Amino acid sequence: MDKRIFIIGRDNVPERLSLKAGQGIFWTLVALPGVSAELSLEVDIEGEGCEVDIAGLYLCKDSENLSLNMNVRHNAPGSVSRQVFKGILDGKAKVNFDGLIYVRKDSQRTKAAQQSKTILLSDEAVISTRPQLEIYADDVECSHGAASGFLNTDELFYMRSRGIPEDQARRMQMTSFLSTVLQRLPQSLQEEITDCL
Repeated sequence: MDKRIFIIGRDNVPERLSLKAGQGIFWTLVALPGVSAELSLEVDIEGEGCEVDIAGLYLCKDSENLSLNMNVRHNAPGSVSRQVFKGILDGKAKVNFDGLIYVRKDSQRTKAAQQSKTILLSDEAVISTRPQLEIYADDVECSHGAASGFLNTDELFYMRSRGIPEDQARRMQMTSFLSTVLQRLPQSLQEEITDCL
Protein backbone atom coordinates (compact mmCIF):
# COMPACT_ATOMS: atom_id res chain seq x y z
CA MET A 1 0.00 0.00 0.00
CA ASP A 2 1.40 3.37 -1.07
CA LYS A 3 0.77 5.74 1.88
CA ARG A 4 1.47 9.42 1.25
CA ILE A 5 0.51 12.89 2.41
CA PHE A 6 0.60 15.78 -0.05
CA ILE A 7 0.50 19.43 0.96
CA ILE A 8 -1.09 21.23 -1.98
CA GLY A 9 1.13 24.09 -3.10
CA ARG A 10 4.24 22.51 -1.53
CA ASP A 11 4.31 18.98 -2.92
CA ASN A 12 3.94 17.74 -6.48
CA VAL A 13 0.86 15.56 -6.66
CA PRO A 14 0.87 13.08 -9.55
CA GLU A 15 -1.81 13.89 -12.11
CA ARG A 16 -2.34 10.32 -13.25
CA LEU A 17 -1.93 6.93 -11.64
CA SER A 18 -2.54 3.42 -12.94
CA LEU A 19 -2.93 0.51 -10.51
CA LYS A 20 -2.33 -3.13 -11.39
CA ALA A 21 -3.88 -6.13 -9.63
CA GLY A 22 -3.52 -6.02 -5.86
CA GLN A 23 -2.01 -2.53 -5.68
CA GLY A 24 -3.38 0.20 -3.46
CA ILE A 25 -2.97 3.79 -2.36
CA PHE A 26 -3.77 5.58 0.91
CA TRP A 27 -3.27 9.25 0.07
CA THR A 28 -4.21 12.37 1.99
CA LEU A 29 -4.29 15.79 0.32
CA VAL A 30 -4.12 18.96 2.43
CA ALA A 31 -4.64 22.60 1.38
CA LEU A 32 -3.68 25.05 4.10
CA PRO A 33 -4.84 28.69 4.25
CA GLY A 34 -3.25 31.03 1.73
CA VAL A 35 -3.10 28.49 -1.10
CA SER A 36 -4.85 28.97 -4.43
CA ALA A 37 -4.37 26.00 -6.73
CA GLU A 38 -5.88 23.62 -9.22
CA LEU A 39 -5.39 19.92 -8.60
CA SER A 40 -6.44 17.16 -10.97
CA LEU A 41 -5.93 13.49 -10.16
CA GLU A 42 -6.93 10.57 -12.36
CA VAL A 43 -6.69 7.04 -10.99
CA ASP A 44 -7.14 4.07 -13.32
CA ILE A 45 -7.79 0.75 -11.60
CA GLU A 46 -6.61 -1.84 -14.11
CA GLY A 47 -6.55 -5.04 -12.03
CA GLU A 48 -8.54 -7.01 -9.46
CA GLY A 49 -8.10 -6.50 -5.75
CA CYS A 50 -7.01 -2.85 -5.92
CA GLU A 51 -7.82 -0.46 -3.09
CA VAL A 52 -7.93 3.32 -3.44
CA ASP A 53 -8.37 5.44 -0.32
CA ILE A 54 -8.07 9.20 -0.91
CA ALA A 55 -8.96 11.87 1.63
CA GLY A 56 -8.69 15.62 1.34
CA LEU A 57 -8.82 18.53 3.74
CA TYR A 58 -8.88 22.20 2.79
CA LEU A 59 -8.93 25.41 4.82
CA CYS A 60 -9.53 28.56 2.79
CA LYS A 61 -9.82 31.81 4.73
CA ASP A 62 -9.56 34.88 2.51
CA SER A 63 -9.91 35.03 -1.26
CA GLU A 64 -8.27 31.72 -2.16
CA ASN A 65 -9.49 29.80 -5.20
CA LEU A 66 -9.11 26.05 -4.99
CA SER A 67 -10.16 23.56 -7.65
CA LEU A 68 -10.12 19.81 -6.99
CA ASN A 69 -10.85 17.40 -9.84
CA MET A 70 -10.94 13.72 -8.89
CA ASN A 71 -11.52 10.95 -11.42
CA VAL A 72 -11.39 7.31 -10.30
CA ARG A 73 -12.02 4.78 -13.05
CA HIS A 74 -12.77 1.15 -12.19
CA ASN A 75 -11.63 -0.65 -15.34
CA ALA A 76 -11.37 -4.10 -13.71
CA PRO A 77 -13.66 -6.12 -11.41
CA GLY A 78 -13.34 -6.63 -7.67
CA SER A 79 -11.79 -3.37 -6.50
CA VAL A 80 -12.60 -0.75 -3.86
CA SER A 81 -12.32 3.03 -3.86
CA ARG A 82 -13.12 5.54 -1.11
CA GLN A 83 -12.91 9.33 -1.31
CA VAL A 84 -13.65 11.74 1.55
CA PHE A 85 -13.09 15.48 1.20
CA LYS A 86 -13.78 17.97 3.98
CA GLY A 87 -13.21 21.69 4.05
CA ILE A 88 -13.85 24.92 5.88
CA LEU A 89 -14.28 28.18 3.94
CA ASP A 90 -14.23 31.73 5.24
CA GLY A 91 -13.96 35.22 3.74
CA LYS A 92 -14.45 35.25 -0.03
CA ALA A 93 -12.84 31.86 -0.61
CA LYS A 94 -14.07 29.75 -3.53
CA VAL A 95 -13.68 26.01 -3.87
CA ASN A 96 -14.74 23.86 -6.79
CA PHE A 97 -14.91 20.10 -6.32
CA ASP A 98 -15.53 17.83 -9.32
CA GLY A 99 -15.51 14.13 -8.60
CA LEU A 100 -16.23 11.19 -10.87
CA ILE A 101 -16.46 7.49 -10.14
CA TYR A 102 -16.52 5.56 -13.40
CA VAL A 103 -17.28 1.81 -13.47
CA ARG A 104 -16.71 0.00 -16.77
CA LYS A 105 -19.20 -2.62 -18.02
CA ASP A 106 -17.20 -5.68 -16.97
CA SER A 107 -16.05 -4.24 -13.61
CA GLN A 108 -18.39 -6.30 -11.45
CA ARG A 109 -18.04 -6.47 -7.62
CA THR A 110 -16.84 -2.86 -7.49
CA LYS A 111 -17.32 -0.95 -4.26
CA ALA A 112 -16.90 2.82 -4.53
CA ALA A 113 -17.87 5.80 -2.40
CA GLN A 114 -17.26 9.53 -2.64
CA GLN A 115 -18.13 12.27 -0.11
CA SER A 116 -17.58 16.00 -0.17
CA LYS A 117 -18.58 18.09 2.87
CA THR A 118 -17.92 21.75 3.57
CA ILE A 119 -18.56 24.22 6.38
CA LEU A 120 -19.05 27.84 5.37
CA LEU A 121 -18.05 30.46 7.94
CA SER A 122 -18.95 33.44 5.73
CA ASP A 123 -21.91 34.37 3.54
CA GLU A 124 -19.43 35.32 0.81
CA ALA A 125 -17.60 31.97 0.74
CA VAL A 126 -18.63 29.72 -2.18
CA ILE A 127 -18.45 25.96 -2.60
CA SER A 128 -19.39 24.30 -5.89
CA THR A 129 -19.55 20.52 -5.70
CA ARG A 130 -20.28 18.04 -8.46
CA PRO A 131 -20.02 14.41 -7.37
CA GLN A 132 -20.81 12.03 -10.23
CA LEU A 133 -21.34 8.32 -10.79
CA GLU A 134 -21.04 6.74 -14.23
CA ILE A 135 -21.79 3.04 -13.84
CA TYR A 136 -22.07 0.42 -16.59
CA ALA A 137 -21.90 -2.74 -14.43
CA ASP A 138 -24.77 -4.36 -12.48
CA ASP A 139 -23.08 -5.98 -9.47
CA VAL A 140 -21.70 -2.91 -7.71
CA GLU A 141 -22.05 -0.93 -4.48
CA CYS A 142 -21.49 2.74 -5.29
CA SER A 143 -22.46 5.94 -3.52
CA HIS A 144 -21.71 9.63 -3.64
CA GLY A 145 -22.82 12.69 -1.76
CA ALA A 146 -22.17 16.32 -1.04
CA ALA A 147 -23.22 18.63 1.76
CA SER A 148 -22.44 22.18 2.78
CA GLY A 149 -23.69 24.39 5.56
CA PHE A 150 -22.84 26.51 8.56
CA LEU A 151 -21.75 25.62 12.08
CA ASN A 152 -24.59 24.17 14.14
CA THR A 153 -25.98 26.97 16.31
CA ASP A 154 -27.70 24.53 18.70
CA GLU A 155 -24.37 22.81 19.39
CA LEU A 156 -22.72 26.20 19.93
CA PHE A 157 -25.47 27.23 22.32
CA TYR A 158 -25.16 23.95 24.25
CA MET A 159 -21.39 24.28 24.65
CA ARG A 160 -21.65 27.94 25.65
CA SER A 161 -24.31 27.06 28.23
CA ARG A 162 -21.75 24.67 29.73
CA GLY A 163 -19.24 27.48 30.14
CA ILE A 164 -17.17 26.96 26.98
CA PRO A 165 -16.21 30.30 25.39
CA GLU A 166 -17.63 30.85 21.90
CA ASP A 167 -14.25 30.83 20.11
CA GLN A 168 -13.31 27.54 21.76
CA ALA A 169 -16.74 26.02 21.02
CA ARG A 170 -16.46 26.97 17.33
CA ARG A 171 -12.97 25.52 17.18
CA MET A 172 -14.18 22.28 18.79
CA GLN A 173 -16.95 21.99 16.21
CA MET A 174 -14.55 22.53 13.31
CA THR A 175 -11.99 20.07 14.70
CA SER A 176 -14.70 17.44 15.14
CA PHE A 177 -15.94 18.03 11.58
CA LEU A 178 -12.43 17.51 10.15
CA SER A 179 -11.53 14.60 12.45
CA THR A 180 -11.95 11.79 9.90
CA VAL A 181 -9.22 13.35 7.76
CA LEU A 182 -7.14 14.82 10.62
CA GLN A 183 -6.60 11.37 12.15
CA ARG A 184 -4.73 10.31 9.00
CA LEU A 185 -2.08 12.99 9.56
CA PRO A 186 0.98 13.14 11.83
CA GLN A 187 0.54 15.02 15.11
CA SER A 188 2.64 18.00 13.99
CA LEU A 189 0.46 18.57 10.91
CA GLN A 190 -2.72 18.08 12.94
CA GLU A 191 -1.54 20.84 15.26
CA GLU A 192 -0.65 23.13 12.37
CA ILE A 193 -4.16 22.67 10.97
CA THR A 194 -6.01 23.14 14.27
CA ASP A 195 -3.95 26.28 14.94
CA CYS A 196 -5.44 27.71 11.73
CA LEU A 197 -9.03 27.20 12.91
